[in-house]
Amino acid sequence: MEQQATAPSELRNVVNFLRSGKAGIKVRVGVLNGKRIDYFKALLTPAYAKLKKVPKVTTEEEATQLLSTVNTFAFYLRVERGQSASSSSPRPLQINPMQMFQPTDYYAWFYEGSQWTTYVGGVAMVAIMLAGVMFPLWPPIMRLGVWYLSIGVLGLIGLFFAIAIVRLIFYIITIIVASPGIWIFPKLFADVGFVESFIPLWEWDEPKKKSKKKRTEKSEKPSKRTKDSATTTAVSNANGSSHTSIREISPDSGSSRPESRAARVEDVPEEDS
Repeated sequence: MEQQATAPSELRNVVNFLRSGKAGIKVRVGVLNGKRIDYFKALLTPAYAKLKKVPKVTTEEEATQLLSTVNTFAFYLRVERGQSASSSSPRPLQINPMQMFQPTDYYAWFYEGSQWTTYVGGVAMVAIMLAGVMFPLWPPIMRLGVWYLSIGVLGLIGLFFAIAIVRLIFYIITIIVASPGIWIFPKLFADVGFVESFIPLWEWDEPKKKSKKKRTEKSEKPSKRTKDSATTTAVSNANGSSHTSIREISPDSGSSRPESRAARVEDVPEEDS
């Protein structure tokens, strides 16, 4: 767009920061005029303070003013969201004729940002494909190196599966011999780093400790039962009418007949004063 070309370098640096993933803005996908487009909702981020060659922002009012200035160069436009046909389909968007910046509104991107990573990735992909197609023309030493490399990778994968099978067999044996069982490399399949996957070497398969909340809930249950088993009586008097007694039947009564714990209402005759 012509308006984007006339933007100052400081504002362009702000836009590049917002368009990148460093800003932490959640980017959504919508449909505008039949075309998929990214849109976002503004938020405050402390990462902006580390930028150089950008306007300084210390308050929320200054941030709103800065983004309003950027909006005039049509890097992003204010849009209204509609209702999507299903939860999986993107929402339709419509450009709002009143272009101003409000932190609570949504804005659609009309700026793709720096494209050098896309170009480099495309060139690298083409180069890898050509190198694979021309593998028979490689020098013998390079083909031998690729063969050794593939054998090494396959060996590592096979070693990983062998460790998984051995640790499972060892665990089954220890369940029978020394309950509750021992896991070799207990963090092998955990979401940790490569080195942390092999630390510690072994560990007992102890059950996980229950949280304090579950303990408190269990401790509260006996007290509730004692309260429910106690007989409660409520007497109400309204304008000299007869007294009404609401009595709950305890399940621990002396009768052998099972009784319901539902409340029973009885009329008690009013005493003569």
